[in-house]
Amino acid sequence: MIATAAMIAVCAVGLSLMLTLYRLLKGPDAPDRVLALDTLAINAIALIVLFGVLFATTMYFEVALLFAMVGFVTTVAFCKFLLRGNVIE
Repeated sequence: MIATAAMIAVCAVGLSLMLTLYRLLKGPDAPDRVLALDTLAINAIALIVLFGVLFATTMYFEVALLFAMVGFVTTVAFCKFLLRGNVIE
């Protein structure tokens, strides 16, 4: 029962990843691409958590937490670069 629900959720998140990847490649300007990259990171985190549920292991949850932290720092760095032109002052 849980495996079936997890597989359906994996398919839905995979579709979301494909649509977000399209927005990342065809975005009209840089802020849209940064937003798509952040959404791509969130979808990847969801996929990692779903694999953790599917395989019944806690290792995937730790990886998802690390990926979330790196994704947040990357999004902040991209936004700061777009606003100010540099990342480190």
